Formats: sequence, C-alpha cells, structure tokens
Amino acid sequence: MRMYDIIKKKRDGEKLTEEEIRWFVKGYTRGDIPDYQAAALCMAIFYKGMDRNETAALTLAVRDSGDILDLGIEGVRVDKHSTGGVGDKTSLVVAPVAACCGIKVAKISGRGLGHTGGTVDKLEAIEGYRTDLTTEEFAEIVRKVGVSIIGQSADFAPADKKLYALRDVTATVDSRPLIVSSIMGKKLAANDDCIVLDVKVGSGSFMKNIKDAEALARSMVSVGKSAGKRVLALLTDMDKPLGLAVGNSLEVVEAIETLKGGGPEDFRTLCIELAASMVYLARQEEGGKNAPDMDACRAMVREVIASRKALDKLAEMVQAQGGDPRWIYEPERFPKAKYSLEVRAQEKGYIYRVDTEKYGEVSLILGAGRSTKEDRIDNTAGYILAKKTGEMALKGDLIATLYTTEKPEMLQQAADLMISATGFWKEAPEPVPLVLGTVE
Repeated sequence: MRMYDIIKKKRDGEKLTEEEIRWFVKGYTRGDIPDYQAAALCMAIFYKGMDRNETAALTLAVRDSGDILDLGIEGVRVDKHSTGGVGDKTSLVVAPVAACCGIKVAKISGRGLGHTGGTVDKLEAIEGYRTDLTTEEFAEIVRKVGVSIIGQSADFAPADKKLYALRDVTATVDSRPLIVSSIMGKKLAANDDCIVLDVKVGSGSFMKNIKDAEALARSMVSVGKSAGKRVLALLTDMDKPLGLAVGNSLEVVEAIETLKGGGPEDFRTLCIELAASMVYLARQEEGGKNAPDMDACRAMVREVIASRKALDKLAEMVQAQGGDPRWIYEPERFPKAKYSLEVRAQEKGYIYRVDTEKYGEVSLILGAGRSTKEDRIDNTAGYILAKKTGEMALKGDLIATLYTTEKPEMLQQAADLMISATGFWKEAPEPVPLVLGTVE
C-alpha cells in the first residue's frame, strides 16, 4: 500500500476503504508517513469529503491509535462535549450537577482553541488544581467523588494530536469528517457509556449556520451510535457570548454563582438543558422504557442546583485534585486584574448583532489565551458584559469592562475591536432561542 495512491484516490473523489484509512492513521501516528503527504490527504478530504462509512472508519482509527480508557468503576458514565464557543464554561456546572444526580462523570477536557476557551485552562485558574492526573488517580476520584475533570493524556488518541496540529497550519480545520474524527475519536477513547454533544451555531463557533451544524451533529451522533454509545446532540446559539463573563477566572466565578442558583439567565438555562440531557441518557441506559422523561430530568437538575449540593460537589472535586476548595465558597480569593477599561456605546440603538468570533479575540488580545505554546495565560484577563444582543443602549452606556494584568498596553486595541464587532440598529432583533434543535 502506498500513500501516493491513497492521496490520489481521495483527490479524485473516490471512497477510501477502512483498510486504507487505518493504514494511514497508524503510519502517520508512528512517524512513517511525512507531514507533507498527510497534509495532502487532509486537503483532499477537505475538498472531496467522506461518506458515513469513511468518517466512521477514520474516527475509530483515531480512537484505536492509543489506549482505550478503562477505569474499572461501577455505574453509568456520561460525558458532555462542546464544539467550542465564547464564554462557554458549562462543564464547570453540568459535571458536578450530573454527579449529584448519581451519574459518574469522568471528563477529559481540552485547552483553548483559537478564539474559544478551554475547560482545562479555566480550572487551572483555581490555585493548586491538577489536570494531569494518572489514570489510577482519575479513577479513584471518580469512584469516590463521582466526578473528575482532567486534561487529555498523550496516551489517548495520539493520532488526533498529530493530525490536529497539521490541520491547524494547513487550513483544513473546518472539514466535517476531520472534525467528527477529532472530537469523537477522543470521546470514544474515553469510553463513556453516553455522550451529550453541545454543537454551537453562529458567528462565535466553527459552524456558522444551522445547516452545517446539524450535518456535523448527525455525523457525530451516527458515529457514536455505531460504536455502541448512547449519543444526543443539542444545537445551541453562539451568535453572542454565553453568559456575561469571558476569561478564565471570570468564567469560573460566573459558574460558581450559577451553582448558587444565580448567574446569567441564558447560561443557567443551557446548563439545565445539558445536565438534564446527561441524566436522561444515563437513566435510559439504566432503565430503558421506564426512564424518566426530559421534564422530570430538568426538575431533578433544578432541585440539585437549588439545594447547592452541586456547589459542594465542585468544591469536593477541586479538593480531590489538589485545589483549594475555599476558592469555590469564597470566589473573592481569585486574583483581580491590575488594569481595566470600560467600553461604552458610540451611538444610540439596540445591539442588533455582534461578531462573537471577534469578541473571543478580544479576550485573547488581553492575555486570556495562548497564541503560541510558549505564551503564559493571564487568568485575570477577559471582560464582563454589561449589555448583550437585543438590549437598548444610549450613547455612552457601558457595554463591557475589560480586564488584564499582563497586557495593559493592549486594552485600547481590545476595546476598539469590541466596538467594531458590535452592530446597532433602531429596532430590536428578533429573539433567537438558545436551543435551536436536537439530534438523536
């Protein structure tokens, strides 16, 4: 078998066999296939696509490129994955909530990617919190606490790590089969029983329109089911940031407030939907037709949040992973930014739309993410919105407050970008539902 022939076959729009796909993934992971040939195949896939069978074969090959997680613990395990957005800190809420509902949550999360934030970066804003646990430590915490969130190990889906780095520099990130194989390859390597997918739609996501997002969701659900997992996907709006806080420490604090029963309405609503979906799938796995419906699962989730049991569960997880639980109960312990700048409306009108991707870039300019692997993240950096899409603003009204410690010289540039990314109009836009659809 030759790599040249596989590239040519896909370039010409032909279907690759499972044997050819597995040969490529294995060879590239091992280092036998050079980057330039792997990049050529990725570009051919970008333009010619893959059918359902090819996508499933690529995903399973990525899964099988490393270890399959075996925690050896009893109980149904459920994972939740978001395709990435701005202000998306839902895992910090839904994971402890689901654990309080009797579900095991062994979550392997990622770092920030482009303009989108990462759960691991947010948790590392908590003093002492460890995301680099061994498999044995991970299993023990899930067994005792019911929930643990760690970073991706090099032992799981190493093919994805190599392929993503290549796609990132060859403009092939936005390929549906490559996205599916990346996300689901890692999820299947984590070996959970059920998976809830939060597929973002809009200017702040990788899928800019509902048609592409739904197609991505269907592909991921199909691949997950073919591997014997229960999978459900929610299509959710990302034409505006989720919640009011963007930036690592700021988002953790907002998640804590939500676990206390507060927090922004849109963020709280989505957390309830995602956690309820996790409970729903788990109960189906356990009880089949006798499982509670979604309304009953939502009620269970709301009760857990109202009781503050999930707040205690988050503190318990933080302590088990080396963090200081007092930071959960006393969020004023999080370091504050040294510098800030207020962004004010330049005209009167309703905020008609925002370019959420640029809003994500604002937090990066302030130091909340990494442009290179060597960059240090400023956990105080980010912003808190005072107004969102659909709200009226008078000229001079506060839109957001920007924060940074490491990059005060970038405050004005970040403010200018936010202003340019905010569109005003004399009439309010039509309201858009937070959950745009469900794929099962």
